[in-house]
Amino acid sequence: MSSPIEHEHTIAFMGVEGANADLACRQNYPYMQTLPCASFEDTFAAVAEGKAKYAMVPIENSQAGRVAEIHNLLPRTNLHIVAEHFQKVEHGLYGVPGATLADVKHAYSHHQGLLQCRSFIREHQLATHIHNNTATAAKDVAGWGDKSKAAICSRLAGELYGLTLLADNIQDAEDNETLFVVMASEPVDPDPEAGKVLTSLFFTLRNIPSALYKALGGFATNQVNMVKLESYIRGGAQGTAQFFMTFEGHPRERRVQLAIEELGFFTQRVNVLGVYPADKARG
Repeated sequence: MSSPIEHEHTIAFMGVEGANADLACRQNYPYMQTLPCASFEDTFAAVAEGKAKYAMVPIENSQAGRVAEIHNLLPRTNLHIVAEHFQKVEHGLYGVPGATLADVKHAYSHHQGLLQCRSFIREHQLATHIHNNTATAAKDVAGWGDKSKAAICSRLAGELYGLTLLADNIQDAEDNETLFVVMASEPVDPDPEAGKVLTSLFFTLRNIPSALYKALGGFATNQVNMVKLESYIRGGAQGTAQFFMTFEGHPRERRVQLAIEELGFFTQRVNVLGVYPADKARG
């Protein structure tokens, strides 16, 4: 286990150096050391076991949708969301030194990276190959030394593994962003007077007619703005539905208290996952 001093200055992410999550860590926490992890489970465990203070994990991309692996882990974690960050995604095609775009026949990347560059891939008739991470794709392409193989990855990954930029900004949309949340062992309590605050929670509905409609009614009548609502299928729990919700507001605000109180009438359980400051990029 790392020492308390190392723990306070370490942030974990899934992947290897150069991954988009690594880039998000470096840009938002430049004073911290990044800790690569082999899986999202390992990333959560690094915080739970005291190896890192924070974990930076992606939950949603503006083009490819939610990151299902994270949404399956969130209901089971004892960690808390303490921050969110929007990360602009800029993909490039990187090949080995001496390669040209005309040489490339195969593109390697995380499945999200491939999805986000579909137009470029189709235009250049590239065969696609899924990797665990954009940066591991860059690392492998560098190791293979084959001009016909290239990685779709970040500029950071391309530079770290000594690759050559063959095509820049190949993502389909210029507004391509990934929403990351920062997980920690202890919650934070931001001041709603200092800026916009978000609350994320899970709730399990009671098995009654129109339960979801009734459960959410208090948010409408109390003018609490919901920004995210996701449903989950719970294994072995027929007749119940679980939801992950994020809304604007702090639980100590009266309007939020009233909304959560009404939510409680139609649910079996409500579990607050985090109360945290909204990224300034959020309108």
